[in-house]
Amino acid sequence: MATMADRRLQVFLAVAKHRSFTRAAEALYMTQPAVTFQIKQLEEHFNTRLLDRGYGKVTLTPAGEIVLDYAERILGMSAEMEDQVAGLTQEPNGVVSVGLSPTIASYWLPSLLDGFKRQYPKVVPRVFVGNSEWVERRVADKELDVGLVEIESTDAGIECREVGRDELFAIVPPGHVLARHVRVRADDLVGLPFIDRDPGAAIREAAERFFRDAGFPPENLDVTAELSSLSTIKHLVQQGVGFAIAARASIDKDIQSGRLVALPLEPNLYETLSVLLPKDKFRSRVVTIFADFATEHLKSKGFKRDA
Repeated sequence: MATMADRRLQVFLAVAKHRSFTRAAEALYMTQPAVTFQIKQLEEHFNTRLLDRGYGKVTLTPAGEIVLDYAERILGMSAEMEDQVAGLTQEPNGVVSVGLSPTIASYWLPSLLDGFKRQYPKVVPRVFVGNSEWVERRVADKELDVGLVEIESTDAGIECREVGRDELFAIVPPGHVLARHVRVRADDLVGLPFIDRDPGAAIREAAERFFRDAGFPPENLDVTAELSSLSTIKHLVQQGVGFAIAARASIDKDIQSGRLVALPLEPNLYETLSVLLPKDKFRSRVVTIFADFATEHLKSKGFKRDA
C-alpha cells in the first residue's frame, strides 16, 4: 500500500506528465477536487508553488521541476523494491498496459494472449488499440508499458526490438483488371481507385514511400477512401471500390478462400514488426515478462528476418 507521501507524489507525477488536472484525475481514477487537494497539500508541505495554472495549461515551476525529478526516482525505487521482493515469493501478477496497431490486434493478439494467459494467468494485459504512430508516441511518453507496432522506431526515448518483417501486397478482387498479373509496379496502380489507411498508420507510410520512390507523389494518387479498419478495407476491395495495400499475415485467409487476389509489389515492400518499451524507466517484472513473451511469440511466426 502506498503511504500518504507516496500518494501525493503519484498525483503530482500524473499532473506533471499530463499537464492537466482533469487528465490526471482520469488516469488515476480520482475526482478532480481530490487531485487538487493532494497537490495543495504537497505545496503546503514545501511551502511553495509547484505548478502554475493558466490558460487551460499546467506548467512546472522551478521548484516543481526539482520535485518531479525526485518523485520519479523515489516512486521508481519504491516500485522496484516491491517488485524485487515479490519476485522471490509470488507468482507474477498485476496489470501491464499494452498498445497495439489494429492489424496486430486483429490478427496476432488472440494467439499471443492465449499463450500468455496459459503461462501467466494472474497477469492482466490492459490493451489499447491505435495506429503505430499513436502507440509509439504513448510508449515514449511512458503512458503505455509495451507497444506492438508495424514500424521500426528511432525515438530516443524508446527501446525498439525488431522481431521481423511482413511483406506487403496490393489486394484486388477476383476479376479485377490486374488480377492476373504476376507482380505489379507503381505505374500499374497509379490512376486506379485506392483505399488508403488512416494518417499515422505504418502501412500508409510504406505505401507512400513505395509510390514516391517510383516518381509518383502520394498526393497525386486517386484515393477513394481512408480507413483505420482493415476488415472494412478488405470488404470494400471485395466490392470493387478500389485496390488496397495489406500485409501478408492479415490477408492469408482471404487469399486461400478466393475472396481476394494478392499481387506482389515490384520492388518488394515490407513492414517492420517491433516491440516497443520506454527507455530510462523502471521496468516491472510483469512488463518484462510480457515484452519478452511477445517478442518470442512474434518471432516464432516465421516473419522474414532479412531484406
